[in-house]
Amino acid sequence: MKQTPLHDAHVALGARMIQFADWEMPVWYEGITAEHEAVRTRVGLFDVSHMGEFVAHGPDALENLRRLLTNDAASLEIGQAQYTLIPNESGGTVDDLLAYRLGEDVYLLVVNAANIDKDFAWLSERMEGRAVLEDESAYKALIAVQGPLAPAVLSELTRLPVWGMEYYHFARGEVAGVQAMVSRTGYTGEDGFEVMIDNDDAVTVWTALMEEGEPHGIAPCGLGARDSLRIEAAMPLYGHELDDATSALEAGLGWFVKLDKPEMIGAERFAREKQDGLARKMICFEMRGRGIPRQGYPILADGDAVGSVTSGLMSPTLGSAIGMGYVPPELAKAGTELEVEVRGRPVSAAVVKRPFYKRDRPT
Repeated sequence: MKQTPLHDAHVALGARMIQFADWEMPVWYEGITAEHEAVRTRVGLFDVSHMGEFVAHGPDALENLRRLLTNDAASLEIGQAQYTLIPNESGGTVDDLLAYRLGEDVYLLVVNAANIDKDFAWLSERMEGRAVLEDESAYKALIAVQGPLAPAVLSELTRLPVWGMEYYHFARGEVAGVQAMVSRTGYTGEDGFEVMIDNDDAVTVWTALMEEGEPHGIAPCGLGARDSLRIEAAMPLYGHELDDATSALEAGLGWFVKLDKPEMIGAERFAREKQDGLARKMICFEMRGRGIPRQGYPILADGDAVGSVTSGLMSPTLGSAIGMGYVPPELAKAGTELEVEVRGRPVSAAVVKRPFYKRDRPT
């Protein structure tokens, strides 16, 4: 298994390590619920160095990204980032990612760890003209500082304007005395930042953040809390809410699909879905009876299977069992009564508004 530059730090903190996408990663330290609550109420620290980083550059880089990604990179100013997806020819999803504009003709793509090789091959094979895509995943580390106290912790380690940084913006400068890129982004539904540094500087930054965050109740957090936090925020995860057959529109991500571009892979399906409607739609639901929904459990209407669960858990914040899944559009309205088959028995559930949890963020 691969290891991030922070592997020894996790072991020293007593993390329980597991295999995830060919990486040995911490799933928890103190426990998922405790780490989840730390992020919701104070501040948590995540090692997300297993994520992939590609750099696209050259005079034709923008033209290629406009064709290969659903969002429109032409709207990015230098210092801005955007959520976007890689569509395939049939309008399904190769992956979802964040795109950053680093310079005039330079863009950074941060992709999911499980899809690094697949994404790089897909994009590279379709790059045209004077554009180059480089995989820098092996050289970069990424640390997420998440929670309402994240600005207070990070601001003590940098002169970058973290308090005033807008959401989905970034800046480059020193953090804990080393060069870094700091973006106001995250995957938790909370305020927070992601700090990208070279591998050799990861331990320096992680240690400084842990020390500076101690008076604020900072907690190291693993993949378990990362998953529970993103589910409460109704953020999709590739392999759960997204896959090669699922379109961004079905997943409720139509806002990130821009059809007013000269050309885009998958545009035919997106246009058809916008005109004719969707075959299915992602929902958020809350269990009314006793039972925790898990990926693959059938969703029932009037006793018949109409869809399946993609993610679910007992929500630490809400104190109830929640989940996401896909059903026909006519069953996707908030308040619709459904059932989820939990270990062979139907348990009542109801569609609720997306997301389950939302905190005000900087604008």
